[in-house]
Amino acid sequence: MTSEKTAEPPAVKSPEAAQDAAKAAAARKLSNLGLLWGYARRYPAQLTAALIALVVAASATLAIPQGFKLVVDRGFGAGADADIAPYFWGLLGIVLVLGAATAVRFYFVSWLGERVVADLRRDVQAHLLRLDPAFFETNRPSEIASRLTADTAILEQVVATSASVALRNLFMGLGGLVYLLSLSPKLTGLMLVVIPLVIVPITYMGKRVRLLSQKSQDRVADVGSLVSELLRGIKVVQAFGAEQRETLRFAETVEMAFGTAKRRVRMRAIMTAIVITLVFGAITLVLWEGANDVISGEMSGGTITAFVLAAALVAGAFGALTEVYGDVMRAAGASARVRDLLAEQPAIQKPADPEALPLPAEGRLAFEKVEFRYPSRPELPAIHGFDLSIAPGERVAFVGPSGAGKSTLFQLVQRFYDPESGCIRMDGVDLRQVDPAELRARIAVVPQEAVIFMGTARYNIAYGRPDANEAEIWAAAEAANAAGFLRALPEGLDTEMGEGGTQLSGGQRQRLAIARAILKDAPILLLDEATSALDAESEAAVQEALEHLMQGRTSLVIAHRLSTVKDADRIIVMDGGSVVETGTHNALLERKGLYARLAELQAMGFSEVDSAFSH
Repeated sequence: MTSEKTAEPPAVKSPEAAQDAAKAAAARKLSNLGLLWGYARRYPAQLTAALIALVVAASATLAIPQGFKLVVDRGFGAGADADIAPYFWGLLGIVLVLGAATAVRFYFVSWLGERVVADLRRDVQAHLLRLDPAFFETNRPSEIASRLTADTAILEQVVATSASVALRNLFMGLGGLVYLLSLSPKLTGLMLVVIPLVIVPITYMGKRVRLLSQKSQDRVADVGSLVSELLRGIKVVQAFGAEQRETLRFAETVEMAFGTAKRRVRMRAIMTAIVITLVFGAITLVLWEGANDVISGEMSGGTITAFVLAAALVAGAFGALTEVYGDVMRAAGASARVRDLLAEQPAIQKPADPEALPLPAEGRLAFEKVEFRYPSRPELPAIHGFDLSIAPGERVAFVGPSGAGKSTLFQLVQRFYDPESGCIRMDGVDLRQVDPAELRARIAVVPQEAVIFMGTARYNIAYGRPDANEAEIWAAAEAANAAGFLRALPEGLDTEMGEGGTQLSGGQRQRLAIARAILKDAPILLLDEATSALDAESEAAVQEALEHLMQGRTSLVIAHRLSTVKDADRIIVMDGGSVVETGTHNALLERKGLYARLAELQAMGFSEVDSAFSH
């Protein structure tokens, strides 16, 4: 049975499986921790202070056995007239040095741990914001958040605790062995015999601990992903009475994470038990031999006392190293996951020699034989043979069923993706030759679901122009029909909006998004179904705000409702990623094509394009 399992994978392993296996092997390498060293070495003063304190503390610890040796040999062994006070004062001095050095070491290594993780989180977040949407199509945001929080917390533990403990115990272990050799080469030699017996299980079992640690982190990420999904959809869960079902699903995910963690903990426990048993068993046998030497007069009582204490310190140091080894391996897996994020490169990058867009901006757009497929759906064309020219200041509406390619066009205009073939031009310049930041500075967007960030109303409105003054922000709010409700808020513009704008209604959130677009004052405006989810009263207020916004701008509008379509200069009817009809509202009605069918169905009560095209 075992032979079948080992023989089967090579025959059936897919390229994806081979790639996953290679990633798992890479994640188990200690070299992954080089990521942490790259951050830690930015702070040489703190590193130096921590290392000096570590060496002083370890040296003071190793000096304690020597102090007891002097107490026994020159104090107890000298009879009733012995003056042991100097030796105990010396021990107290060592203890004071040990306490002070330990405090200094703890402060600096903890500082380094917090600082390194803060820098790492900041860099990962900044890097994620530069990645294009294609990356987030194939990587769950909740899993990425887990890497940014859970994995970096593990790395913090390594820098702030495990690395310090490992270095201290390594120094004490090696320094203790040197001290033991000076006390009794024979007994020390007997102790060293056990070291190979300790290394073998550490090497073998450490590999399994590393693999299980990586799997454990993946399961924790699954738990976080599911929590995020359920909290985002809590209303749907409750509306469909799925609380019990989702509780069971979450419980299964948690149990899978626990099962993986349990196997990791069990393996570490077995490894620790084996190592400690071997080490302390060897010490017991060696001390037995030492006791015989004391009885025969070959060794003093102080020497055997110091040897016992030093041997205990050495054994404890190597025992601690076995436990730290598991933490370090776990951190190697976490470091690999974070490093993989930092290694991702955006497909959309600033050209080496970007072409400047002409000034002043015209707001002209041209699509020339554009072909595009989403990376996550390469078998399905999203845009096919698309040709369209849009004049400066023109208002163009796009209608069509879901999947027709309307929103995809908007993403291509903002250069979140590049076409597979053909090109898109803004004011005559191919978007691929333009700095994406310069390109996006000329575009304002009002999405279907208004994105409101945690922060104040002022922060959200001025998102596209952070340097805007009070008067400009209020002017934008007035134009967006948002000033009334903003003034009614407890602290006006400085009122916290809550996560996702929970303090506002849907219509208020949308008007806040419109105010943001008005304040940006970009020559090209993209409106993605900005009124489709609103009631009639909110829609009227938002529609009036949109009219203010579209004045003098090239406006591309995706809309389901004809009330937001019929006044457009041109209406583009899309299906299957291509243009199937184009013209004004009246011209399209006379043509009696898909648009006319849409208008007829809406008159019968079907209020949305999706409904019309699916019936």
